[in-house]
Amino acid sequence: MDQPKWPSKKTGRRYITGFDGLRSLAVIGVIVYHLSPNALKGGYLGVPIFLLLAGYLVTNQMIGKLSANQPIGVGNFYLRRLKRLYPTLLSMLILTITYITLFQRNFFYQLKEIFVTNVLFVYNWWEVSHGQSYFDRFNGESPFTHLWTMGVEVQFYLIWPLLLILLFKLLRDKHQISMVVLAMSVASAILMAVLYDPQNINRAYYGTDTRAFSFLLGAWLAFVWPADQLRAQLKPKARRLIDGVGLISLLIVILMYFVLSGEAAFTYYGGMYIFSIFAMVLMGVIAHPGSHLNRWFTNPIFTWIGKRSYGIYVYQFPVLIFYESHFKNMGTHPWVNAIIEVAIILVISELSYRFIEQPIAKSDWKTLPAKIKALTHVKENHRPWFKLAPAIIVVIIAIVGIVQSPAQKPNTALQKRIEQNEKALKAHNAKVKAGQATTKVGSSEIARKYGLSNDQVAATKKLKVTAVGDSVLADGSSNLQEIIPNIYISAKVGRQAYQAPAIVSSLKAEGHLQDIVVLNLGSNGTISDDDANKMLKTIGTKRQVYWITTHVPSKPWQKPVNDKINKLAKTHSNVHVIDWYSASIAHRDWFYDDNVHPNVDGNTQFAKLIVTEILKDQ
Repeated sequence: MDQPKWPSKKTGRRYITGFDGLRSLAVIGVIVYHLSPNALKGGYLGVPIFLLLAGYLVTNQMIGKLSANQPIGVGNFYLRRLKRLYPTLLSMLILTITYITLFQRNFFYQLKEIFVTNVLFVYNWWEVSHGQSYFDRFNGESPFTHLWTMGVEVQFYLIWPLLLILLFKLLRDKHQISMVVLAMSVASAILMAVLYDPQNINRAYYGTDTRAFSFLLGAWLAFVWPADQLRAQLKPKARRLIDGVGLISLLIVILMYFVLSGEAAFTYYGGMYIFSIFAMVLMGVIAHPGSHLNRWFTNPIFTWIGKRSYGIYVYQFPVLIFYESHFKNMGTHPWVNAIIEVAIILVISELSYRFIEQPIAKSDWKTLPAKIKALTHVKENHRPWFKLAPAIIVVIIAIVGIVQSPAQKPNTALQKRIEQNEKALKAHNAKVKAGQATTKVGSSEIARKYGLSNDQVAATKKLKVTAVGDSVLADGSSNLQEIIPNIYISAKVGRQAYQAPAIVSSLKAEGHLQDIVVLNLGSNGTISDDDANKMLKTIGTKRQVYWITTHVPSKPWQKPVNDKINKLAKTHSNVHVIDWYSASIAHRDWFYDDNVHPNVDGNTQFAKLIVTEILKDQ
């Protein structure tokens, strides 16, 4: 098991068992990231590892034939790739759409576009303009978001053989071709940096051209480090050297798993390319038959995970999304729920591997019509096609769902309220700028509605406040404006903490950053130390900061976010905690169905808490 397999007479290629271990490292990183972004903030980097492997393996297969002027069989290559990828992807799409149609109607929209773009493997480009940020973990998170990688990978498979044939015809010299491939990878990384927009990272993150560098680095390695031409016998010194390089690369890959946030600008200004380089070196060392790393990455657990990594990756996100939508205590018991979620993912992936991936991989598609005919053939009173009845029913339900699914997400009462508030915000902020902000509600009515004293109401009219936050703040903005006329609010649905430093800087430059600053961030994901420190540095020590704890019990980052806010209050004398979490945790009746956004009663309590906490220090 732990020894490399040498070229067989049948394939002429060596199966590198350690690559299953590398696939395991990749898919484990992705799953842990999706389970707890705060625990492994760079786990999403498992995707570049998959692309590196794809680039290396397919290019390694083709170089020998092209060098010998032999056809590479482009048509057969396409068919093999589709045979490998399509069945599992289609099964996941049909099962997920069926589940949504029957049980998860909050995702019952845009299913036609999602299905068609995935079947055509262009879903990543659809996500550029229609999808949300990959790192937006709350704002209508889709169970299909992760499938952008399938579009990128298949587009490479379609383009790369033709491009490689063209390069061999134009240049002939493998060294020159390898330099062109390397230059293309650098160009892709530069394009990612050029197209990076901190306010909307979709183009840089989902684009095939901006993610090509990982695939191209793998392809370049195939030119300079061909797997089938590496010698197994190495001198002890050379073996120690290559093992040392591999171990250093492994440590750097793991370190970047922990520190390279997908929300950090450095990630797009070369960070992801640097990661791909070290992952490429690690892959190259594992590929070498003289290195010990192939044996270290070859074990029963890694082999099992690696062989099922495709199914694990495809099914993991729907399982996580659906589970979290039904079990609202994720933030209270994150590890227990994580174990259950992983178990479900592994069971589904094993079933997919045994009954879909393996049978189809071993089947002869030429005999498919005959097999279908045999299933529908009637012999006496026995109808074998009954065996297909469950699958037929699932497909019919999925088709009905695809046909009936609306093209746009229906507006809920919460969405309508937030949309109205966002429009009102602009008008109110304009009045604050002009020094003409007022409230239409009388003082006695405000006192009665929010349970405030007359003195408190009078004091709130003198407050000058700037508030920055996400959809929770947008939801409660009208109440805050009612109590505090001179409050300037910047709130947006889906706002991430990494976007806030630029917003705070802009408000300060425009003169809209008051002496009292309220921050309501963390509903959509974790808050990094870097982002928090940037905001506090911009705000300065002379302003008082009131940071609201988050209430997202269905998400695993609730506790890390609230711990971070409390820690900041202990280390910064001008930071104060408004503990919305503790005040609201026992009041499910204060929230809409999502148990995150306050309803009418909840917003009254939300605004009252903010005001009373600020007035304590006045």
